[in-house]
Amino acid sequence: MKLEYFIAKRLITTKDHKSSISAPIIKIAITAIALGMIMMMVSIATGMGLQQKIRQKVSAFNGHIIISGYNDNNSDVSTTPVSKKQNFYPKFTSVDGIAHIQAVASKAGIIRTETAFEGVIFKGVGADYDTANLKEYLVAGRLPNFKSNLNEEVLISQYLANRLGLKNNDTFVTYFMKENGEGYNLRNFKIVGVYNSGFQEFDATYVIGDIRHVQRINKWKPDEVGAFEVFVNDFTQIEQKGQEVYQETSSTLDSQTIVEKYYYIFEWLKLFDVNILVILIVMIAVSTINMVVALLVLILERTQMIGILKSLGANNWSIRKIFLYNAAYLIGRGLLWGNGIGLTLLLLQKYFGIIKLNPESYYVNEAPVDINLFYLLLLNIGTVVVCLVVLLIPSYIITKITPSKSIRFE
Repeated sequence: MKLEYFIAKRLITTKDHKSSISAPIIKIAITAIALGMIMMMVSIATGMGLQQKIRQKVSAFNGHIIISGYNDNNSDVSTTPVSKKQNFYPKFTSVDGIAHIQAVASKAGIIRTETAFEGVIFKGVGADYDTANLKEYLVAGRLPNFKSNLNEEVLISQYLANRLGLKNNDTFVTYFMKENGEGYNLRNFKIVGVYNSGFQEFDATYVIGDIRHVQRINKWKPDEVGAFEVFVNDFTQIEQKGQEVYQETSSTLDSQTIVEKYYYIFEWLKLFDVNILVILIVMIAVSTINMVVALLVLILERTQMIGILKSLGANNWSIRKIFLYNAAYLIGRGLLWGNGIGLTLLLLQKYFGIIKLNPESYYVNEAPVDINLFYLLLLNIGTVVVCLVVLLIPSYIITKITPSKSIRFE
């Protein structure tokens, strides 16, 4: 093996090799591998990043699993109260993998200003609400205080604030229809924070404030809420945990995962897995084809050398390994360039957000990036293995070269 590696190294470093007719073909092969690796890295990082970001946004406003009364299952507005006196609240100990559970209640209303009005859903939350889910999207002010006495502090989206001509520290009036449908309840609220999730379906809908406002408007008891939002530790197990949560709730309650509630979003996200797979197959195929061509040219160019090695007693597999080592070196060079350029582009996008997206189509303002080093390592190993396995086929031509004819070959 040492002799074969030495000969392969001499082939790589020799000036005659660098100036031969195979030099431009080799450069094209290295470039194809580098570009293929860049495309694969970008597709995986952006595809996974977009899936992860959208999942985070949907769960930030809904939790992972929603427990509510049957009448509320298909509505974002709480109509039937649910008692907080449940065996799963405030700690869901009967199911493993539950990170947090919080009580919420929603009420439809209309915000009216001097120049405009907008229909909204006032989402009431309490002291158990996990505010960490919203901190990432805060663009002005602070989060409301949900743990003190009842107050008028609310969090409004930048989208609604712009449409209504409001800004941080402004006050506004909201009209809520009474339960009997006769007349309205008026509430004055003060904006203490502005958020922008980039998810227009939520930004155009939700105003977040104290749950006690909803309880008072609906004439509910202090221990009555609209629904419970459950968060799981591992999103990949959401379907399994959804079934377990359903089994642990009473017959008067139903549970629904966000995958079921927003199935159209998650079905769309599944298409990214298909896109990533197609790009991987195409790029590896292009890289492999270029390497096959380069290897064939190298073999034909070194026909005399092959004949001499055979006449000296070298077997076919030993000579094939010489050219496979050479090919592995070329693949390595392409991957090195590809990884360097690809990681640079991904880091620039991650920290500077150069590429912007239309939130109406993609639910995010900029292309998110998830750099998973484990997946990138598997991608590199997989590329090398696939290319070398495929290159075993063209290297078989070496077995057909005879010393008597190849030494005279020009």
